[in-house]
Amino acid sequence: MPLEIAVARERLPGERRVALVPETARKFAALGAAIRMEQSAGIESHFLDTDYADVRPVPGVPEAYAGAGLILRVTPPAPEEIAALPEGAVLVGLLQPYADRDRLAALNARRITAFSLELLPRISRAQSMDALSSQASCAGYQCGLIAAARCTKFFPMLTTAAGTIRPARVLVVGAGVAGLQAIATCKRLGAMVEAYDVRAAAREQIESLGAKFVDTGVSADGTGGYARELTAEEKVRQAEKLAKAAAAADVVITTAAIPGKRAPLIITQDMVKGMKYGALVVDMAAESGGNCAFTQAGEHVVFNDVNIHGPLNLPSRMPTHASELYAKNLYNFLSPWIKDGQLAFDWSDEILAGTVLCKDGRTVHAGVRQALGEAP
Repeated sequence: MPLEIAVARERLPGERRVALVPETARKFAALGAAIRMEQSAGIESHFLDTDYADVRPVPGVPEAYAGAGLILRVTPPAPEEIAALPEGAVLVGLLQPYADRDRLAALNARRITAFSLELLPRISRAQSMDALSSQASCAGYQCGLIAAARCTKFFPMLTTAAGTIRPARVLVVGAGVAGLQAIATCKRLGAMVEAYDVRAAAREQIESLGAKFVDTGVSADGTGGYARELTAEEKVRQAEKLAKAAAAADVVITTAAIPGKRAPLIITQDMVKGMKYGALVVDMAAESGGNCAFTQAGEHVVFNDVNIHGPLNLPSRMPTHASELYAKNLYNFLSPWIKDGQLAFDWSDEILAGTVLCKDGRTVHAGVRQALGEAP
């Protein structure tokens, strides 16, 4: 029997992405897999059932998952969806591994082999599989558009019959994938852009996009391409420099996040008080607590005449391209292990070993076990 791949419609409120697009469906089928997909699973991403020539449509989750060996998802499955997973099946998605101990226990109870793409090792060979980066590109782009739409000023300089309009000033905090995309988007729209990141290597990347680097004198390069947490003294030095940059900005876009932890607080109450009347903060880290002291996830609030916007699930605002990128990440992750229409994992491979969350009824990722307080 060939490998049965199953995809169901994402049911998280506001989620419009899908884990399989017609292009990757063709590629999986070419590897010998048989694919089932819940009807209209791709409709929110603007893919019709008729676009999936290599997929058998089925009416619901039970029909999609029954007997499947591999389940592809964007978001973690809900409890009723976990109950429908075939025992011993392979599950791949953005599973929020640190968020829910009960969900992990339910997956283990069904002996699911779960791969959480948030755990993917940050190595060059895994770049084409890096869903966090692909979705961060979408998020950073959306932050730039939101900032331009909500700013009280034109982003570009305009020369008109009434006189010249100076460009808006934007400060981007955090120069990872999302931050760099936000910088590039704001620059394309004509704004004057400054940017800051605690990683020393980010300076060259920021300046290559035409933005000015805000040098706070603090460097916090960490492991795996992420920044480490700052000491109390470093936070004070950072805040002093950033406060000056924020006070001069019309828009501040914050993108700093630490996997599995609360987003670092960067834009303090005092910094907001020092910002311009009518200035705007777009906080991409709203879902993990926010980088601004006044951020409320999913809300737009005003403090001291400064607008603070906390958008959620930014990639879902552009679901077609976000789904295409994500589906390609999934295909690149899985295709090396599909041989003659069957899954054949090599557990000595560092990408598989680093990404697997649970297997054979137990949590196997050491970092998740530690974070959730599970016994080794």
